[in-house]
Amino acid sequence: MHRHHHHRHRRADFVGETENGERTTTRVQLEMPPQAMERLQRLKERTEAASYAEVIRSALRLFEALVEEHEKGSEFALKRASGETLAYKIFV
Repeated sequence: MHRHHHHRHRRADFVGETENGERTTTRVQLEMPPQAMERLQRLKERTEAASYAEVIRSALRLFEALVEEHEKGSEFALKRASGETLAYKIFV
């Protein structure tokens, strides 16, 4: 059964810190096409994340780390369960 929560799907809370270390949040509204929303829902289920915001925060951490490595000139490779290693072109 597919349920729709249109307004909830487009919102995510991001947690930050002020200069004195207090936690603050900023509400961000995201407009997402249906296919992207389905991807977000599937990732939330597959990772057992507590919220869409948690999925997005995790994705941002990973993407930030990849961008930093790319800027240092790193190349990316995948090692499959079979032992096969292949180049992984993330930034083309």
